[in-house]
Amino acid sequence: MKELAVIFDMDGVIAHTNPYHAQAFEAFFDKYQIPYSDEEFEKHMYGKHNSYIFTHFFKRHIAGEELLSLEREKEGLFREIYKSEAKPIPYLPDFLNNLKENNIKTGVATSAPRANMDLILDVLEIRNFFQSTLGSENVELHKPHPEVYLKSANNLNMNPQHCFVFEDSFSGVTAGLNADMNVIGVLSSHKKEDLPVCLDYIDNYKNMSVDRLKSLYEQHVG
Repeated sequence: MKELAVIFDMDGVIAHTNPYHAQAFEAFFDKYQIPYSDEEFEKHMYGKHNSYIFTHFFKRHIAGEELLSLEREKEGLFREIYKSEAKPIPYLPDFLNNLKENNIKTGVATSAPRANMDLILDVLEIRNFFQSTLGSENVELHKPHPEVYLKSANNLNMNPQHCFVFEDSFSGVTAGLNADMNVIGVLSSHKKEDLPVCLDYIDNYKNMSVDRLKSLYEQHVG
């Protein structure tokens, strides 16, 4: 049996942050008198990088220092809203302990700023489970490009084909597939039919374990 690794996206995978990102964006867009809708959030916010989100909603290209300034403002709103609400996707701590007990390497690979990742990992007290943590500042190309997952595999000294990815968004699942990894869809933000085809799908981590990952891997490569 090959040595396996597990790489987690963050928003919607480690913690169900999307409702709080929506609250932050609502306050942010109201300030700038930018129209938005729940449907637009579904298509153009969840799982997307801020450069894409701002460009879509402002209806013009947002880059450089303007992007950094707007991102600092919006993400500051999110962290203020979320810091007292943070909680993991159900049964994630049990799964992380199972991975640790079996010496499975783990990482976080998110399109979110590192400050958001730091907040969540520290408030949930799970940072010590991960040997690699990458945020938006650590890559040049964002999901669905596979860079963040390939860098994570390199950090973990793992063959990408031996890595499992847990993702909840179309762009994130696509990034994992583009990295030639084994992708598990987390149905916290989207329905199964809204995502590319994954190796498996979960609502939470209740029935997820190293034994299940090994079984899925053997079925996939067998």
